[in-house]
Amino acid sequence: MTTANSVKPQQADQQFDVIVVGSGAGALLAAIRASDEGLRTLVVEKTALVGGTSAISGGGIWIPDNHDMPKAGLRDSIDVAFGYVKACAKGLASDDRVLAYVETARHMARYLAQIGIPYRCMPHYSDYYPTMDGALPGGRTMDPVDFNGARLGLEGLNLMRPTNPGQLIFGRMNINAFQAKSMLARERKSKWMLMWIMGRYFLDYPWRNKTRRDRRLTGGQALIGGLLTALRQRQIPLWLDTPLTSLVTENGRVAGVVVQKNGQALQLQAHQAVILGAGGFERNQAMREQYLPQPTEQGWTATPPGANTGDTIRAGAAVGGQLHLMAHTWGVPTMEVPKEEKFRPMFVERSLPGCMVVNARGERFLNESGPYPEFQQAMFADHARTGGTIPAWIVFDAGFRANYPIGPLMPGAAVPDSRLRKSWLNTVYWKGETLEALAAQIGVDAAGLVASAARMTEFARTGKDLEFDRGGNVFDRYYGDAHVKPNPNLAPIAKGPFYAMKLHPGDIGTKGGLLTDRDARVLDDAGAVVQGLYCVGNNAASVMGPAYPGAGSTLGPAMTFAYRAIAAIKGQPLPLERTDLLERAT
Repeated sequence: MTTANSVKPQQADQQFDVIVVGSGAGALLAAIRASDEGLRTLVVEKTALVGGTSAISGGGIWIPDNHDMPKAGLRDSIDVAFGYVKACAKGLASDDRVLAYVETARHMARYLAQIGIPYRCMPHYSDYYPTMDGALPGGRTMDPVDFNGARLGLEGLNLMRPTNPGQLIFGRMNINAFQAKSMLARERKSKWMLMWIMGRYFLDYPWRNKTRRDRRLTGGQALIGGLLTALRQRQIPLWLDTPLTSLVTENGRVAGVVVQKNGQALQLQAHQAVILGAGGFERNQAMREQYLPQPTEQGWTATPPGANTGDTIRAGAAVGGQLHLMAHTWGVPTMEVPKEEKFRPMFVERSLPGCMVVNARGERFLNESGPYPEFQQAMFADHARTGGTIPAWIVFDAGFRANYPIGPLMPGAAVPDSRLRKSWLNTVYWKGETLEALAAQIGVDAAGLVASAARMTEFARTGKDLEFDRGGNVFDRYYGDAHVKPNPNLAPIAKGPFYAMKLHPGDIGTKGGLLTDRDARVLDDAGAVVQGLYCVGNNAASVMGPAYPGAGSTLGPAMTFAYRAIAAIKGQPLPLERTDLLERAT
């Protein structure tokens, strides 16, 4: 056997069929599925907490033709979904891998329900590119059903990485995607919904006496909570604080791993396979500078500090794995909030009416309501053109401030400026009685800012954004305010005081990693399989290529290819059902 270590590690007594590296959704699903198939499995996790980026995510999965769509009166087909993803991938993911995903995702979703993690489709949440052929106005994105954290017990709950502060109400109460949409859109039922959420939490005395963390888990917390419960039910060993050092090869095959455990190097054998599912490299500044567009800063990412440093990508490359899509990220604008461990992503607030995003010239440069990965790419493109878009500024007026949440700011009607932390002024938000005063504070051209606000105010009156067509499609309108007419994404920016918040071109992970085939087997530079090595999630190059077809395009593939990987490891690879689509594609 050979390893990359100069010091010979100790041999462990434990023998495993499969060793899974990482504890995000794809990794845990792989371990659970492997155990269900009778394989002796170990999970090793670098950090002290379970769940990785998956635990702090929205938990959504993008599943074409899923089992819940007919209940909502929706129809989909593998033909249509394949064409859509193939077009999104732009030739940067093989057709058979795309087909494997769109065919198998629905079976994986049913398996999730079987192991206690049911999902339901979101009928009105559009795909991210609604004008492309094959896009649907809703149904493919699925949200996890709320999960009772008491099933984990306090010990299990404390092992799980907590969610982002931005996904909690008043820093305490979890909220699912349906409720978040209702509240942001100010639907009639939203006030009663908020009262129910708060009442349920504060009346749960037995649980609150034990922990501040909400018993009701939603989003990524529900997903990881369910997966961790399933893992423990199967008594699959999970080693925390156990980073991978290198892969072990024997006779040209990956046959195990070297990990650090309790301060010692330990060599473990994997008789069948090693599955890498430990995330991307967004927390590795050197790798960012080597591969990603400039400027780049690991601090801008919204993923957990200390994780996702590319260790497993480098380990896979060291045994011959090919790297692919390394210049791409799952982009999202982010902002810094003092005392929070990571930057906050701004997924939806920028879609609400009465705000705009500008560069240093005070000019808009994009549709603020568009998909968040496109937002990040627009920031880079405009910065290349003007030199003044990193950072960018989201600007809004008193009307927006009163009605809507943004970043850590709750609506002013509930939490006025007088009740905000004093230290947030000129760090989290900037405030001016006039647009000219605000422009001076944030270093933006005053004339450009005033002109942009005037145009937005006129667009709000007519309902038509003549610059970027904001609100012109079903995706934009999903997070608009249903009370605002004629366009739910447009409102005047005219009433002082005015506010601004700083945005960076952040991400929720990198897209590049080890290139894999349709069964998640790692490929070398010649396109041959690296025997014994599998890779899923952001550890692998994305099946979506440079695009983001819809919400859940990270977690959906992570778990789907984990599902396919176990079938291949068992010697029963899942066949492609619609090979005729591949014949047509060629």
